[in-house]
Amino acid sequence: MSVKLRLQRKGRTKSPFYHIVVADSRAPRDGRFIEKIGTYNPLTVPATIELNRESAYKWLQNGAQPTDTVRAILRFKGVLYQQHLDGGVKKGALTTEQAAEKLAAWIEAKESKIAARREQTVEKKRQFIAHVDGKPKVKAKPVVEEPVAEVEAPVEAAVETVVETPVAEVEAPAAVVEEAPVAEVEAPAAVVEEAPVAEVEAPAAEEAPVAEVETPAAVVEEAPVAEVEAPAAEEATPATEEEEKSAEA
Repeated sequence: MSVKLRLQRKGRTKSPFYHIVVADSRAPRDGRFIEKIGTYNPLTVPATIELNRESAYKWLQNGAQPTDTVRAILRFKGVLYQQHLDGGVKKGALTTEQAAEKLAAWIEAKESKIAARREQTVEKKRQFIAHVDGKPKVKAKPVVEEPVAEVEAPVEAAVETVVETPVAEVEAPAAVVEEAPVAEVEAPAAVVEEAPVAEVEAPAAEEAPVAEVETPAAVVEEAPVAEVEAPAAEEATPATEEEEKSAEA
């Protein structure tokens, strides 16, 4: 039985996505497989590849034959370079530690190039969007729940203040309207009943006005009496003398 490293197609129509599998060469392309060792997405720039290097290298050592596309993927991920270094170790040209160091340095340099390529692609996409729309699109920041609670609290407080304040303003005038007329109506009634008494008694309580008012009153009341009674006495006296004269005559 010959074993092959090949791609197994997944994904929707016109949106391919592949699994890198180890399968029997007689099995259908999308049929049964022995082991899945990675994935391959050709729609991104650069292509997104996830690969288990150890499993791929083990199957290569056991005689598995990769297809052309899978061979390119293995070269891109450094599996074929690892195989080359191990050949140098077997020949005695390199030690195991030297081979591991070279492989690690190669993988690090390759990953940095891939990251730079991805950043370049993102920058080109941004520039294209800015050229088409006139301005670059900025992703909206996710809304945090805590500021929302802080905003809602003052709103509720403001609503409560607005609702409660008019009630106090309305109730206060109501009390004034109900009580004020009663006081205005009752006060004149008391004044009408008691005012004459107060006006008569008040001057008596005052010192200066009372003297001025009471003195003429005494004069007016007593003077005429004296004037009337005095003539009466004078008239009575002449009448008596005449009577006496007549009586004598």
